[in-house]
Amino acid sequence: MSTLKVKIWRGEEDGEFQSFEVPARENQTILDVVTEVQRQQEPGLSYRFACRVGVCGSCAMTVNGKPRWTCRTHINAVAKDGEITIEPLRNMPVIKDLTCDMTDFFQKWQKAGGTFKGTVTRKDKVVTIPPSSPKRQKADAGIECINCAVCYAACDTVNWDSEYLGPAALNRAWTLVNDERVGNQKEVLDKAIGDNGCSSCHSQGNCTASCPVGLSPSQSIHGLKRMSLLSFLGTEV
Repeated sequence: MSTLKVKIWRGEEDGEFQSFEVPARENQTILDVVTEVQRQQEPGLSYRFACRVGVCGSCAMTVNGKPRWTCRTHINAVAKDGEITIEPLRNMPVIKDLTCDMTDFFQKWQKAGGTFKGTVTRKDKVVTIPPSSPKRQKADAGIECINCAVCYAACDTVNWDSEYLGPAALNRAWTLVNDERVGNQKEVLDKAIGDNGCSSCHSQGNCTASCPVGLSPSQSIHGLKRMSLLSFLGTEV
């Protein structure tokens, strides 16, 4: 390919696609393509990025129908006959072009009890938890989430039910209810299993399939569902 044909979403919710052509380069990423368009053809194009090396997650967009980190997605992996379609992440309001409003996404972290509340102060001795602890291992399995919202954009349940807390918020709740340093585990669990919580998940696994860092929010949600059942039966969780 000498050139790429790129369709990029422009405007707000009621916007439309605009077509561009950019030179195809070796090892070119989707973020490189968007930057090429913004710098050379359309200075008003709105999008987010920061680190460019797959650390911050801020460059996530929908590429050919799938949410991805654009800095880590090479055109050779997604271009179909030299064509690429780029949209903002789904399940969130569009502010402008490829930039979406993530307010609800972050607020749902709070609704799921996502704030760490410890049991000790700075004056107390640091709590030591062995890495071999079963609960520590469960928490570690989901602790590397960086809030990129790719799983949230991939979630069909969020699309059907805008009040659903979503996979990222529930994954965060799962890490907290398994963290022995947390002093409000019952409060977190109650929020995670309450209205619009883990029981609303349809277990389709799109969140796990899409996670750029290989986490499994669906497994975390399954663990919360099990805790919900045990809580209902009056069994210690």
